[in-house]
Amino acid sequence: MALLSDLINLNISESSEKIIAEYIWIGGSGLDLRSKARTLPGPVSDPSELPKWNYDGSSTGQAPGQDSEVILYPQAIFKDPFRRGNNILVMCDAYTPAGEPIPTNKRHAAAKIFSHPDVVAEEPWYGIEQEYTLLQKDNNWPVGWPVGGYPGPQGPYYCGIGADKAFCRDVVDAHYKACLYAGINISGINGEVMPGQWEFQVGPSIGISAGDEVWVARYILERITEIAGVVLSLDPKPIKGDWNGAGAHTNYRVILRIGGQHLTWTHMLLLP
Repeated sequence: MALLSDLINLNISESSEKIIAEYIWIGGSGLDLRSKARTLPGPVSDPSELPKWNYDGSSTGQAPGQDSEVILYPQAIFKDPFRRGNNILVMCDAYTPAGEPIPTNKRHAAAKIFSHPDVVAEEPWYGIEQEYTLLQKDNNWPVGWPVGGYPGPQGPYYCGIGADKAFCRDVVDAHYKACLYAGINISGINGEVMPGQWEFQVGPSIGISAGDEVWVARYILERITEIAGVVLSLDPKPIKGDWNGAGAHTNYRVILRIGGQHLTWTHMLLLP
């Protein structure tokens, strides 16, 4: 195992100019994340320098079996906290070979809106509070809960401290630091109301970058839970009954320019 760990942590930049780029995209459910890696000849700093790639959309619920090719367009680059060095994570969206966005590609329409000169001039700021639940791998029951049973009532767990109140803090802190390393504008974390439930906040971020950062933060979190042997759930109601749900509170702020005056308007949305 020590040798395996040594190999995983090899710094390939010491012996090669080549880098590894992990291409990330959203799968057919609109919530599942997929990724695959490729070797590039050298470091890259802008998505326009990256090649497009393809995948089998029939295996992700995004294309029929008889015409399954889907093309990935690189849209945003982040440092890779797993491979480190010059290696990168690449957030992509998906298109047909003819260049049309596939039905699950919501980013394409959003990019049109965010790139409109009127929208750019307003500088829309977003702060997204992502709640999530960590589950035990073998039974999909929240971490810290007795198998098949329930913990004490809610109250002491929100922002709680202690082995009987905060579960998997190592996973949460690993995610926090990995996001900062990647260049994600993560602004904080906290324990949530239900035991086994946590939250991270991304922002303030401007325009479509907020969406890219949240999705890559979700990807990093799921990769860390994979390593830790726990399951990430974004289910809005993972446990039935009088237990706290989970969502994504989206705080929105825009600077309005009216009659030469600058006015700030703030709103909060709750997304599933």
